[in-house]
Amino acid sequence: MTRIVNSKAAAIMVAGDLVAYILSLIAMVAVRYAVFPGQSLILEHVQSFAVLFVLFVVVNLATGLYGKPAVSSRARYPGLILAAQTANAVVSIAYFYIVPSVITPKTSLAFFLLVSTAAMFVWRMAVLPVLSAARKQPALMIGSGSDMDDLRREIDGNGSYGLVFRRVMDPAAVPEGLPSALKKAVASNGAPIVVADLEDEAVRDVMPQLYSLIFSGVQVIDAGVLYEAVFGRVPLSLLGERWLVENSGSALGSRRVYDALKRAMDIAVAAVLGIVSLVIYPIVWAAVKLDDGGPLLVIQERVGRGGKPIKVAKFRSMNANDAGAYGRDGRSKLIVTRVGRFLRLTRIDELPQLWSVLAGDQSLIGPRPELPSLVKVYEKEIPYYHARHLIKPGLSGWAQIHHRAHPHHAAAVGDTRDKLSYDLYYVKNRSFVLDLRIAVQTLGAIVSRQGV
Repeated sequence: MTRIVNSKAAAIMVAGDLVAYILSLIAMVAVRYAVFPGQSLILEHVQSFAVLFVLFVVVNLATGLYGKPAVSSRARYPGLILAAQTANAVVSIAYFYIVPSVITPKTSLAFFLLVSTAAMFVWRMAVLPVLSAARKQPALMIGSGSDMDDLRREIDGNGSYGLVFRRVMDPAAVPEGLPSALKKAVASNGAPIVVADLEDEAVRDVMPQLYSLIFSGVQVIDAGVLYEAVFGRVPLSLLGERWLVENSGSALGSRRVYDALKRAMDIAVAAVLGIVSLVIYPIVWAAVKLDDGGPLLVIQERVGRGGKPIKVAKFRSMNANDAGAYGRDGRSKLIVTRVGRFLRLTRIDELPQLWSVLAGDQSLIGPRPELPSLVKVYEKEIPYYHARHLIKPGLSGWAQIHHRAHPHHAAAVGDTRDKLSYDLYYVKNRSFVLDLRIAVQTLGAIVSRQGV
């Protein structure tokens, strides 16, 4: 498939990031010694930071700074850069705590981190227009519906993809028939690339023609696969039983090594964080008691893997236990307390769920578990909603870091449908790298007080 972001663009970004870090390091040395540093002094500090710079690039990669989201959307840069730099700060502190270095006093490191963050913002915002000026190849789209329209608008309006759709064919609205129209369209538009909705029955009828085009040098791309690569989510309108059958293996059995290692990581991290977080319990208890005098914890039933019910504990953030007993308007009648708003914003209310992770009911990373009453509504209104239950739910997930408008304590079918597209993307593509990206961006969202 045509690369969504070519390797040259990614290499330029990596090189630019390293230049930004080195210039920030030079600025730090200049401020520390109150003089512009000479070559030997610069090299001495670069050697101390060399391993750290490599780790920075790894963190940036995990955060998504070298992938499609960073190149295609200028609006997402602040969040991505902040998430990456937050993780880089933690890595820096840990690294220089373990490895002796020339970085003394530690305020020099803080200065470097601040300057490098500013440098990253300037560099990334300046390089975006240059990266967007890629040579576009003509392409033909075969398909219809809102997701296909979104795909066309995104690719046509963004130069970084290197594609432009010369014609869009609705399989159900071709008078002379799709087989004949397809051959003419490819010839008349000089399109070396055809993007087709292979889940459409009408498109399946022209599979022999699409197959023959391959031997004429035409590249045929599944629209669903391209949509996933562009948007980082599964196109629900292009979803069908074939997709679910093809990807059920990755959810149920073909990633047993990954699942086993992830379970070991869940136990290790949840045990450490769970024990450390015990010191916070008395503080939260006092704050909750002073706020409204109610109980510290709420125990809720949620839907876990395979649709089985699980028990989840949380620090209470509402004026009662929200068990999903909503009124006719589909919304909770409860309100978030003053302390509860802070607990949610900082994700402190989630800490008791670490014990659910230890018990094996949840994972650190995965689709967020829903209330049974809401699941009944969503399974009735949203096709294939139950597919998100193929894997364990998690404390944070791909949908939480990408879909900020996720519903809280309300039956919101539209928002939940969008969330499902991200959840299914995670079900299909979950990996250690994707888990790391989610963890880093979750940390960045918490530090930036965005919440997830």
